[in-house]
Amino acid sequence: MKFRPLAVGVGLAAVLALAGCGGGSGNSASEQRAPEHAAGNEKPAAPSGSPATQEDAEADEQDTTTAQISTFALDVDTASYGYARRTLQEGRWPAPGEIRPEEWVNAFRQDYAQPPDDGFTVHVDGARLPSRDEAVLRVGLQTRASDAAERRPANLTFVIDVSGSMAEPGRLDLVKSALLKLLDQLAPGDQVSIVSFSDEATVLASMTPLTARSELQNAVEQLSIAGGTNLGAGLVTGYQEASKAFRAAATNRVILLSDGLANQGSTEWQAILDQAKEYAGRQVTLLTVGVGRDYGDTLMEQLADNGDGLAVYVSSEEEAAKIFATQLPATIELRARDAKAQVVFNPSVVESYQLIGYENRALSTEEFRDDSRDGGEIGPGHSVTALYSLRLKPGAKGQLAQATVRWQDPDTRAASESSESLQAGDLVASVWDNAPVRFQVDVVVAAFAVYLRDRKAFGLDLPELGEQATRLAAVSEDPMVSELATIIEKARSVG
Repeated sequence: MKFRPLAVGVGLAAVLALAGCGGGSGNSASEQRAPEHAAGNEKPAAPSGSPATQEDAEADEQDTTTAQISTFALDVDTASYGYARRTLQEGRWPAPGEIRPEEWVNAFRQDYAQPPDDGFTVHVDGARLPSRDEAVLRVGLQTRASDAAERRPANLTFVIDVSGSMAEPGRLDLVKSALLKLLDQLAPGDQVSIVSFSDEATVLASMTPLTARSELQNAVEQLSIAGGTNLGAGLVTGYQEASKAFRAAATNRVILLSDGLANQGSTEWQAILDQAKEYAGRQVTLLTVGVGRDYGDTLMEQLADNGDGLAVYVSSEEEAAKIFATQLPATIELRARDAKAQVVFNPSVVESYQLIGYENRALSTEEFRDDSRDGGEIGPGHSVTALYSLRLKPGAKGQLAQATVRWQDPDTRAASESSESLQAGDLVASVWDNAPVRFQVDVVVAAFAVYLRDRKAFGLDLPELGEQATRLAAVSEDPMVSELATIIEKARSVG
């Protein structure tokens, strides 16, 4: 059963005016949005396709009489939050097309139980909003963490942008510092190659074992600024280096570090995306690491999606250290390939629902068990969260929804599934009074993201969102929640 969007006029009540996300409602992860800005002459070529309209977003609400099933590929990208946070801290309002609420929510820590094996735990909970017939449903998926010392060896190919735009403080200097930190964390069984690119691509170090760490460190120190941004050449050369040194028993990954502002060589987006997709099919995955005040967010995010990887953004030494010295060494390998989620709603309980985010990860119902259809690649210890806004039928009882995750083993490609359901009676009576703290944080984060993009968020305005974030920061003692309260206040001053 494929979704049939309703007319624009069928929206949630004002108290739950959570608009659909602004990235269109297509079914392909390779759909592209127009970039919002570029620096100087470093302007990426415009992608094909037209941007989504507000009417498209509002039509994403689904009536359960015609669309009982919601299906999407999992996504652990966080770049949208990282870049928007920097933008707000600099006193600028983020471009609406750069706001992907699911990446905001997934940037925050969760507390889901880990599974005992290499699959997923499925966590489903929900809470009512002040209007008794409105609620938020949360679907949380969690993989088991692993010790970096226990993981399989890795072949990592770093593709580093050294074009003129990377001269800005906080770009190449940050990249070099992060790489040196990572080289200190990798294990003796790992291997690294380094490719730089500007007008052309240059191999600074072919695949080198970490026993020769000093040679790799010297290659990093050689990185210097020159020329334009031939991102296509850099990426192709990086993939070629990764393929030549491919080890079936290792994790093979290309890591692109760039501001994403391609302006030379193959600047046709689809050609670059096709390269990422082709090599992903050969089990060489991609991580994109974005830097810079002006940043090609859309290209980097779509590269990660097509390259079976994830997109992150860093703007400080602290963030770079967290990703490269702590997270990346422990999460290099995969727990699941082509992971997808499907939520089936009970039409006798749920009148309508709306998935918050995941527009460019949407799948048809039939694609859930089509193992040839791309999903998301999930590493050890990763959590994925999806929020739904719901309109409930008055007095309804019984099972509200069932959530299922399907994934493939990274090595054997054997498919597995895990499910969990939620009863209407298990909804927490009040989201702000009784729901778990992490649940409340997720709601505030998602609401703030959608407000920045659409000026609508659970019927809340910025002052109310700020009050909730400040309260939750004190309760959770989480620095990221404190930072959230700060940037909401910043948004009030620049909005």
